[in-house]
Order: sequence, then structure tokens, then C-alpha cells
Amino acid sequence: MYLTSRSSDWFKALAVYWQPGLRSMLFLGFSAGLPLLLVFGTLSFWLREAGISRATIGFLSWVALAYAFKWVWAPLVDRLELPWLTRKLGRRRAWMLLAQLSVIVGLCGLAFSDPRQSLQSFALLALLVAVSSATQDIVIDAYRIERAEVRLQGAMAANYMIGYRLAMIVSGGGALGMAQWASPTETGYHLSAWMFAYLVMASLMLVGVITVFLIDEPDVHPDAATLEQEAVIDRVIEQQGWLPGSLRTFTEWFYGAVVSPFADFIKRYSWQAVLILALIATYRISDVVLGVISNVFYVDMGFSKREVAIVANVLGVIMTLLGAIVGGMLVTRLGVMRILLLGGVLAASTNLLFAWLAGIGHSVVMLTLVISADNLSAGLATSAFVAYLSSLTNVSYSATQYALFSSVMLLLPKFVGGFSGVMVDGLGYVNFFLITASMGIPVLILILLAMRYLPSSGNHNHD
Repeated sequence: MYLTSRSSDWFKALAVYWQPGLRSMLFLGFSAGLPLLLVFGTLSFWLREAGISRATIGFLSWVALAYAFKWVWAPLVDRLELPWLTRKLGRRRAWMLLAQLSVIVGLCGLAFSDPRQSLQSFALLALLVAVSSATQDIVIDAYRIERAEVRLQGAMAANYMIGYRLAMIVSGGGALGMAQWASPTETGYHLSAWMFAYLVMASLMLVGVITVFLIDEPDVHPDAATLEQEAVIDRVIEQQGWLPGSLRTFTEWFYGAVVSPFADFIKRYSWQAVLILALIATYRISDVVLGVISNVFYVDMGFSKREVAIVANVLGVIMTLLGAIVGGMLVTRLGVMRILLLGGVLAASTNLLFAWLAGIGHSVVMLTLVISADNLSAGLATSAFVAYLSSLTNVSYSATQYALFSSVMLLLPKFVGGFSGVMVDGLGYVNFFLITASMGIPVLILILLAMRYLPSSGNHNHD
């Protein structure tokens, strides 16, 4: 009887993924995940094959810092109406569509560029894709938070990640496989092959475009306390008769769109906000710093595009999906913080496996074991982390606050990751991977502190 009850509980936890409101996150996740590797890992493979130095590739990875600074323009996404589009589609869907079309333009631009001929313009096009992709992330994250209650955010995050990681199979292994298929020879650099791969990737962004026209705009109403707080400030600003009318109007908008989301977060958490931001800033550091150089590492270890596509980009992403599903279920059953701690331990420790692989050299079997373990732990950790970040937001400022959290999450890791090529040149791969593993130790300390001083972390709602 006990076993039957337990099985029923786990079946109910799994069934949550199939609720109608959660299904759209698969396709939105796909649209969000597709551009990432095309300006990150896959792009690094292209650049290395074109003969670009490791140090230059490392610095070019800074275009992905757009994801870390998206909080700067998130208030515009939260409050600014787009001419015509907002009236036709609604606030969230209008911004989604604009971002997706911009990604398509940027990917087509990359397809018709050659990094050997004009690396600067190539980098600018990659930056356009990154900024547009980051904008899409802002609005999709806001849509996800507004679409479901906190209890379902773990499952929403897992569904989103499934779509996201499937897109990474396509933009990672799929793009490499297409480039390999389109190459006239097994080895060597062929620009036409990369052009073909990136044009196909641009066309696949239509998945997101179609989804925008099929989903409904979320029906969200700010809570009374938030509206009252903004109304008080608006009255104070209106009383400043010395300000021109247009400037008073702008000041009211600026306070509501830009100042209020950050002030609300500080007001709710006080000194604990520092602990929360420190945890967010470092949680993904081991994975992200390693990820900057991973594809370069595979090339230097002698792995072919086909081997990397199958093992790292297909099998690896499948393992990430499995980790995400397990993580979503465990968050529903055991709570966010316990799984956050487990994910932190696994994310740091699996980096040691890369040091082991660097010592062994070219071995597809060992690569398979390392990638499987690393991606399984990454999926579990990310599922818990996204649920944790979602629980911290006030739905009145969901786009801006979540953008702040996810930007803080990437800023330090992406910045440090920019020096990964220089670190490998000076220290070698084994020592580099040992250092990335050690970066996870402070993270575990911060999680334990959060569990001690924020006992209700990840289990409250702010709507």
C-alpha cells in the first residue's frame, strides 16, 4: 500500500509537465535556446577552424555578456509599448516577436560573413544576435513567471529547459553536423559549409515566431501594495510644479519602470539581498567558465565535428534534459534549496572529470562518460536554480527583476570566462579544469548560509 501511494505521488509529480499552460514553454524554450550556442560554443568551433587564436576566441566570448547586462534594458521590455505590435499582440508577445525577428537578421548576417576577412564586423553581428537573444530571454522569462504560480515554476522551468536544450542539440550538434555534411572535404575550413548551417539555424527561429501567434497574453494584475506605492510617488512627482509636464511624465514612468523593481527587491529582503545576489552571481561560475573553452578543448584534443556533435551536443543535451526533468520533480517534492545544494556539489565536482579527460587525451569513450555526468548534473542544478530565481520576483516587475537576477548570474562567470583562453595557454588544460572546479567551493558556502538565514527561500510567492 505504501509503495502504491509513493508511486502515485511520483506519477502526479511527473504529470504536471503535461498541463496545457506548461506546454508552450517547450517551444518558447526552443526559441530561446537556439541562438545561444550560435554566438558561443558553435561559433567558437567555427572561429577555431578558421584559424582564430584561442585568446581571441576567449575575448570574443564577451559578446555573450549581453545576457549579463540585459537588466539595463529590461525595464523597457517591462513597460514600453511597441507601436502597433503591442496593440495587436499584447505587451509580452510583441516584444517576443521583435526579438525573434532581430535574431533571424543577425544569424543571416553571420551566415554571409567570414571571420578571416572582417573579424570586427563578424563580432558586431554576433553581438546583435546576443542582444536580441537576451531581449527574447527577458520577455519569455516574464511570460513564464506570469503564466503559473510558484508551485509550478519548477515544472515550468523544466519544460522550458527541455525546449531550450533540444534547441542546443540543434544549434550545437545539428549545426556542426550540417557544416560537416556541407563541407566538400572531411577536414579543413570551408566558409560555404558554415554559411549553410547558419542559414538553416536562422530559419528554425520560425518555431518561436509561430508560437507567439498561438499563445495567449498572460492576464496579470499588479498587487495592491505595489500600485499604492507607485501612486504615492506619482503624486509627489506631480506636485513638483517647477518640472515641465513632459519631464514629470517621464520621471513617473522612469520611477515605475526602473527604480521601483530594484527598490522593491531591497525593501523585501533588506541585508539578505546581498547574500541572495552573491549566491546568484556565483552559482553557475564553474559551468560557465568551463563552457567558454570546451569546444576549443575538443578541437585541441583531436575530436572531429562529428564526434563532438554526437557526444557533446546530442548525448550531452539528452543527459541535460534528463537532469532537468529529475530536478523539476525533486524541487516539487523536496523544495528548492536542497536541490540547489545538490546541484552545486555536482556542478563543481564534475569539472574534475574534464581534468581527467585532458590527461587521457583523445578517447570517445571517456568523452562520453565525462559529458554524460557533467550535463546530467547541470540539468538538475539549472532546473532548481531557475525555480529559485522565479520565486524571488514580484510579478509586478517580473521582466525587470528576473532579468536582474539572471544577469547577475552571468556577469561574473562570463567576464572570468573571457580569460579562459589566456589561462589555458599559461596553465594547460588540466590545471585550468582544476581551478574551475575549485570555483564551486564558495558557492556551496553561500547556499548553506542562504539555507540558514533564508529558511523560506524559494517557497514564497510575491503576487
